[in-house]
Amino acid sequence: MTVTDDPTPARASDRESDRRHHVHGQTDLSAHERSGPTAVVVGGHGVHLTTDDGRELIDGFSGLGCTSLGYHNDRLAKAAADQLATLPYAPTFYGRSHPGIARLAERLTAMAPDGLDRVTFQCSGSEATDAMVKFLWARNVARGQPERRTLVSRWRGYYGNTVASVSLSGQPHMHARFGLPLPGFVKTLTPNYYLDHVDGETEEEFSARMAADFERVVLDEGPDTIAAFFAEPMQSGGGAIRPPDGYWPAMQAVIREYGIHFHVDEVVCGFGRTGNLWGSQTWDLRPDSMTCAKALTAGYFPMSATLFRDDLYRDLEANSDEVGVLGHGFTYSGHPVGAAVALEALDVYDDIDLVGHVRSVSPGFLAGCEALADHPLVGDVRGVGLFCGIQLVEDAASRTLFDPARRIGTLVQDLAHDRGLYLRCIAPDRISFMPPLVITDDEVAEATSRLAGALDDAWALVRAGNA
Repeated sequence: MTVTDDPTPARASDRESDRRHHVHGQTDLSAHERSGPTAVVVGGHGVHLTTDDGRELIDGFSGLGCTSLGYHNDRLAKAAADQLATLPYAPTFYGRSHPGIARLAERLTAMAPDGLDRVTFQCSGSEATDAMVKFLWARNVARGQPERRTLVSRWRGYYGNTVASVSLSGQPHMHARFGLPLPGFVKTLTPNYYLDHVDGETEEEFSARMAADFERVVLDEGPDTIAAFFAEPMQSGGGAIRPPDGYWPAMQAVIREYGIHFHVDEVVCGFGRTGNLWGSQTWDLRPDSMTCAKALTAGYFPMSATLFRDDLYRDLEANSDEVGVLGHGFTYSGHPVGAAVALEALDVYDDIDLVGHVRSVSPGFLAGCEALADHPLVGDVRGVGLFCGIQLVEDAASRTLFDPARRIGTLVQDLAHDRGLYLRCIAPDRISFMPPLVITDDEVAEATSRLAGALDDAWALVRAGNA
């Protein structure tokens, strides 16, 4: 099967229809009401996107961190089309199944960190997080510990946008005006060494302080009330924050000391982003449960997975025996098209040695990013694999941030777009740079060059007093 090279035709009225009727998430609604969409994407090939005005952009953010194989992959398109023609839908309620989901369950649990041999499927990382929250609460009821309901996570962490998952997330703008977070969702500090270290404090000393704050939260809440600690190996929604040296050993020591269930969110880090199959491998994490999504299907179909150990399954089984069923599930759980696409994506990853490719191009990518560290607008650059965060500052020596009202990060993001590079700015003025994992060395060089140009453009505006 061949996917057409021609982009989907865009009607002249599409922008106006979008402006009038489409409510966008994570968007300035007043600005959208005035001006309509900032871009209308009509096609893509490799790591490039095509917009309705004929522009071609390098995708520097992998869609939303999901298009690991880029765009226009014939194998994934064929897998989806073949499955649609054979079995477009099948429920997994009432013990019913289909071959694809059984094979994917076997494949994923074999790939997962040791002991995660049970899996349930959803459509998004948010739903995967919600499922885990419910399962933990149910597990503790089964164990006669219903008071274990408190969930600990980090400020700036991100685990989804449903009511429970966004309560777990440490994103204040996603809580404001929604009456969130829910009670029982508590936070510890973000390990942003650059912005938050005390002068003279080493990364290891900073990490020990982060772990001490985590322990303080546990003791303040009461260890017997803690259901779990949720964390990403490297924070994504917080702005691509790489953990400092010593952070994860110090945090896992607290986890072990108090017997806390450790849930690792691999929604962004999983399937090669950090130079290993799992971010857990990159930082030697020992999860008791895990979620993955995004690159599970390379962004070609909405699907996520929640994996956990057999002991948690046995507790769910005990509840099921008492109630009659596991009172949980989604209509599209284990969708056959999603399973087919995921299985094919995993085959492609193996066939092209995707992790090996990431390791091959990562040095050039990180070097290109780190070369920006001396730019007048840049205070810090930290990354791993094909995942990098760039902190913009008004003054690097004092680590002084720009006034948020100046929206300097958004300015750089928009100027990069003008130069043909799609990026994402995350408060406070952090550029998150994470291209599709199939990007080549030449494309990396072009992408980092375009980012450097956008920084120069922004600096010229700042110096002229126009930003």
